[in-house]
Amino acid sequence: MDHPSDQLPALRERMSAALTRAMKTRDRVAVSALRSTLGALANAEAVGVATSVAAVGSQDFAGSSSGVGSSEVVRRTLADHETAELVLAEAVEREDAAEGYDAAGQSSRAEQLRAEATVIRSFLA
Repeated sequence: MDHPSDQLPALRERMSAALTRAMKTRDRVAVSALRSTLGALANAEAVGVATSVAAVGSQDFAGSSSGVGSSEVVRRTLADHETAELVLAEAVEREDAAEGYDAAGQSSRAEQLRAEATVIRSFLA
């Protein structure tokens, strides 16, 4: 029997494939939710400035580096549980924001955010 965590390595790939399908079918809610969540995953893998490239320097530009690939760094790789936690956080963020929009009398925006949260949560089921 498969454990739900056995499916997590493919989480990003499943979301990317779903984004392609959503764009083809013009599903605006899914496109918005998936683009944002995939962007959050990409941002989480970015290496911070302090840990990136050692400043080789140049007399012309402070902090610059020279040579092909000299400023490239390997991106962080999120563990499966980190990916799942971040995806869940994206859904929860939308649900929390929806409550605020409801309180402000903006029910249509709240409904959209809840629909996006539902799309995101469907990948964790």
